[in-house]
Amino acid sequence: MTIAIEDRLAIVELIARHGHLVDNGGLHRSDELFDADAVFDLTDFGAGEVHGLEALYELARQLGDANPVGHHVTNTVLSELPGGEVLAQSKGIGVNADGTCGSVTYEDRLARRADGWRISHRRIRARRRPGVM
Repeated sequence: MTIAIEDRLAIVELIARHGHLVDNGGLHRSDELFDADAVFDLTDFGAGEVHGLEALYELARQLGDANPVGHHVTNTVLSELPGGEVLAQSKGIGVNADGTCGSVTYEDRLARRADGWRISHRRIRARRRPGVM
């Protein structure tokens, strides 16, 4: 399978929309981006795996003002996976209310659904050390 240009554009836009939704108070619209039973691997942040959007919403409520105020994504690279799925690897920058920021790598598995591409699994890896030796 070769990822068609139209699918590439749709996937990259879907990933980019995440920050716009979340940062503008639209977390409750995450079903536009994720499967309802999506898995969120937040192990690098001490939260383990979160299963499903309802559990993600609850975690966000618990974090309250500790949630980042800015989610910025860039450098998205797509790879084909078996069964028609796609792996998207992106770099992310999170900005906190106090002005501090951090770098992450998003690893998303996506599948085409009746209503378009959706993320079924997102792993967020914290970048705390330079990758250059």
